[in-house]
Amino acid sequence: MTTEHFDMLIVGAGISGIGAAYHLGVNCPTKTYAILEGREALGGTWDLFRYPGIRSDSDMYTLGYSFKPWTQAKAIADGPAILSYLHETADENDIKRHIRFRHMVRRASWSSEDAAWTVEVEVGEDKKITQYTCNFLFMCSGYYNYAGGYTPVFPGAENFKGRIVHPQKWTPDIDYKGKRVIVIGSGATAVTLVPEMAKDAAHVTMLQRSPTYVVSRPAEDELANKLRKYLPAKIAYGLTRWKNVLFGMYFFRLARNKPQQVKAYILNMVREQLGDDLVKKHFTPTYNPWDQRLCLVPNGDLFDAIKSNRADVVTDHIETFTEKGIKLKSGKELEADLIVTATGLNLQLLSGLEVTVDGKRIDLSKTYAYKGMMYSGVPNLASSFGYTNASWTLKCDLTCEYVCRLINHMDRTGTRQATPRIDESTVTPEPWLDFSSGYVQRSIDQFPKQGSKAPWKLYQNYALDLFSLKFGKVEDGAMEFSNKAPAKKKAA
Repeated sequence: MTTEHFDMLIVGAGISGIGAAYHLGVNCPTKTYAILEGREALGGTWDLFRYPGIRSDSDMYTLGYSFKPWTQAKAIADGPAILSYLHETADENDIKRHIRFRHMVRRASWSSEDAAWTVEVEVGEDKKITQYTCNFLFMCSGYYNYAGGYTPVFPGAENFKGRIVHPQKWTPDIDYKGKRVIVIGSGATAVTLVPEMAKDAAHVTMLQRSPTYVVSRPAEDELANKLRKYLPAKIAYGLTRWKNVLFGMYFFRLARNKPQQVKAYILNMVREQLGDDLVKKHFTPTYNPWDQRLCLVPNGDLFDAIKSNRADVVTDHIETFTEKGIKLKSGKELEADLIVTATGLNLQLLSGLEVTVDGKRIDLSKTYAYKGMMYSGVPNLASSFGYTNASWTLKCDLTCEYVCRLINHMDRTGTRQATPRIDESTVTPEPWLDFSSGYVQRSIDQFPKQGSKAPWKLYQNYALDLFSLKFGKVEDGAMEFSNKAPAKKKAA
C-alpha cells in the first residue's frame, strides 16, 4: 500500500476545514496539506442540509470568516448563499485542488518514533482502505453525526399513512404543497421550517413538548449596509463584526447575571407580536435564557405565519402516532399528510475517529480539553469547535491561527511533538459543555472533560479566547514540546 505523506491532514471540507486550509496557507506557506472529505462535495452542514428555508441562526458578520468580508445585504443568510460563500473562499485561495472527496477517515495512530500520524481512510463506494501519514492532524468535521439525526421512538409510527422525514434526510421529492404538515420540535430547525413550509402547505403545526426562547431580529443589518456604502468592504465588515460580537457577549452576560430581566425582555418582544395568551401557552420556557441556545426568527417570520393562521403551535406530549396523524396526551388528535421530526442532532466527537497513541487506544472522553481544541496526552492533534453562545466561526478562526502558531513554534525549536499535559490533582473536572439542551445531554459522556482553570477551562468567551489564542504564550506550562528531530548524518 502506497502511503502519501503531508505536513498536515485536515479532516472535513466544511466551514471549519476551508478556514483551516486558508490559515495554514497564509501562516505556514511551506507546509503541504490535504483535506479529506467523507462526502462528495464541500460545504459540510451547508451542503448536507436541504430542508426548506435552511439558513444560519447567526449573523454572517460573525459566522463569516475574519479574512473574507460578507458583502450581501442579508445578514441572516440562507443555506445556498452560505454555500456559495464557501465555494468563493475555496476558489479565491486555491483550496479545492487539495480536497480528496469520498475519503472517510476511520482511524488515526500516532507514532512518537516517527513523529507522525498514520491515518486509515475508506475511499469511495467500495470503501477501499488506504493510508495517509501526516505530522499534524486537524479534525474539522463538526460535532454531529452526518449519517443521521436524532429521532426518538414514537409509538405507532408504523401506523401513519403519510410520510415521516427527519430534516437531515430531506430529499427533493418531498411534496408538501397544499398538504397538512406537523413539525415536531421547537428548536432552530423547527422555527426555520414552519414559516417556510407555511407559504405552500395547507397548514403547518409546530408540535412541541415545551417552549423555547424565540427572538426576532431583522434579516438585514441596517448599519452594516450603510457602512459598506462609505467604507472599504474589509473595514465595514470588521466594524460590524465587532459590533455584533460585543453585543452578543453583553447579552449573554446579562442573561447569566439577570436572567429574569432578560426573560421578561424576550417574552415582551413576543407578546407584542402574538399577544399574552399565546406567549403564556407556547413561548414561556421553564429554564433561563441561554441555558439552551436561543432561536432566531428573521423579521419575525414565524410570528407572521402564526398571525395569518397558516401555522400554529401546539404544546403537548405525543401519546401515539395514528393512521391520520398524532394523538396527544390531552386526547386531541392532529391530522397530517406529512410529519417532519425536527427532533435534533446526534452529537459525535471527531466523526467517531478511533485514536491510538504509541500503540495505546485513547478514550477521548477520559481526556481533558486543552483550550477547547486539543486533548490531554494526545500529540499533534487539534479539533475545530465553535461557540454555543456565539457564531461557530469566531472560535474556529482563532483555533486555526493557534494551530499554525504551534506548528511554527515547533519548527523554530526543532521539536516535532506538541502534547497537552495535565496534572489532574490541580484541576476539578467539569462537563465539556454547560448546556441543558437535549442533544448535548444525550451525548455529553462521549466528550472530553474541561477543567476548573485555564488552559483547561472552556470560557465560551471570544474576547478571552482572542487574548489566549492569538496573543498568549504557546509555552504555557501545559503544552509540552518534545521529540527533537534526529540530527542529519554528515556526508562522508
